[in-house]
This record gives sequence, C-alpha cells and structure tokens, in this order.
Amino acid sequence: MDYVELLRQSADYTGNVACMGLDPVMDVLPGEGGFRDRVNGFFEKLFRRMKLEGVSPAAFKPNIGYYVINDRPRDENFEGSQALADVLDMLSSFFPSIPVILDSKRGDIAKSSLNYAKEAFEGWGADAVTVSPYMGSDSVLPFAFADKGIYVLNRTSNPGGRELQNILTIDKVEERDVYPLYIAVAHHIAAWAGEHAGIGAVVGATSMEELKAIVRYYAGKDIPTLIPGVGSQGGSAQDVMGALREASYDVRLSRINSSSGLTHPWKKAPVPEDWLEMCMASLRSLVADTQVKA
Repeated sequence: MDYVELLRQSADYTGNVACMGLDPVMDVLPGEGGFRDRVNGFFEKLFRRMKLEGVSPAAFKPNIGYYVINDRPRDENFEGSQALADVLDMLSSFFPSIPVILDSKRGDIAKSSLNYAKEAFEGWGADAVTVSPYMGSDSVLPFAFADKGIYVLNRTSNPGGRELQNILTIDKVEERDVYPLYIAVAHHIAAWAGEHAGIGAVVGATSMEELKAIVRYYAGKDIPTLIPGVGSQGGSAQDVMGALREASYDVRLSRINSSSGLTHPWKKAPVPEDWLEMCMASLRSLVADTQVKA
C-alpha cells in the first residue's frame, strides 16, 4: 500500500494519531552500561509494557542525531548506529503495522539527495523521512520512493522558524499574491504531492494560526502532516485536533508528536524509580488526546 493508506490504516488500528518520538539521552536513561545497552534495556521494557497494556501510538519517530552522536567512526565504534538498528528491530517485532518516520531532515540535490533517500529507506528501512525544501524540487523529489513518505519542513515548531518561514514572498505556484514563505512552501508541497502520493508537511503545534492556515489549505488533498511541538515545547494536542477538525482535514493523515515528554518526562537525572509508569502515563495521555473518533 502507499504511505497515505498506511497512515489511514494505522490510525484506524490504534484509534489515535499520536506519534512517539524516540530520542534517547544518555544522562537520563535508566540502567547501567554503555549507550547501546541502556537504550536496548530501556526501550525493551517500555515496548513490552505498551504491548501488555495494548497502548500504541500511530507512528514512531526516532531522530537520527540522538543516536549517531554516540558513534566514533574513526575509532571503529558505531554504538549509536547499532542502538538505532536495535530500536528499529524492536519496533518491527512489537509494532509491525505502525509506520516509522526517520527524523533526519536531509536535503541536498540530485544524486546526493538520492543517497540520503537510500540511507533512510534502504539502509534503515524507514517508512518516511523528514526533508528540508530549501533547494526546491532537486532536494525533495529524489526521496519520492514508491510507497514511502516524505515530510517536508513547512512551518516548524522552533522559535527561530519565523526568521525565514514568515518572510513575505511572491509565490510562483499560485502566481497571484504575496504570501508568507510557509504558505508558498505549502503550495509547492501540494504540487509535489500531485506527482507522488505520500509527500506531506512538518507543521509545528506551537504556531496555531499558521497551523490552521496550512491545514485549511491541505484539507481534501491527501497530504500527511507531522506535527511536533506538543508537550515540553508548549503545544497542545487537543488544540491541534480541534484545528484539524475545524479545517475538515482528515485527522488520520496527521501524526502529532511528543518526544522527551514520553520517553523521559523527568527531564534530568536522577532517574525516578517509577520511570516506567511515568512514561506510560504520558503516552496514555497523548493517545487519549489524539483519538480519531471525537
């Protein structure tokens, strides 16, 4: 099936549109040993508990930077990459029908972009990847693999995003008006999605007016959205769900992400004794706030 259908099916299967970010931080991981051992022990316990309770998000999103920072290639040490491979293997075992979005924010041109696409889809076996659109279609379209998803950075959740994304520009796609750059990018995303099913957008939950404008434009166009910024960044999953429904956007195509708020809500060491229950409580809350059926 194509990526759009995978999103719909996984949303129907889980009953929610939550996305669980998997961004381990060594200093706040429970357990002992090196990075790989601690990541394995942590996620195995958490995934087993999720499976036991029947609690599953509708997508998982590991950020590659949290893993490869622990590699030391010149010392022939690939502990971080090995840990990511372990986590992806666990996801295939515990949650085989749930899409995995590799958050790597790649984007080069031509052959270089194609190399990054092969890294994500053939190397890591991801279902979707995040991509920077700054160099246009030369960056984005090499990622258009059959049945795979592409989340193009559209209006991001970080405070500095407005420095470029809110600049006013004349949009050559619409050719009729001046728009903020994020709207012009949305027009391009919609055009690219007409060529390849599965091209979607990263739209932050921390800028609700911008989010509302973007999802109104995407409504009815089968364009997936990945919505970070919920939780510690200040966004509200309930507000996002309300905005999606108000815009008549198919909520099953959205994935509302929380990362540290789910995997280490205690934020800093020391790790509390009830860490597993804290993670589960945060996950249950996000799942409850992102139910497909209102």
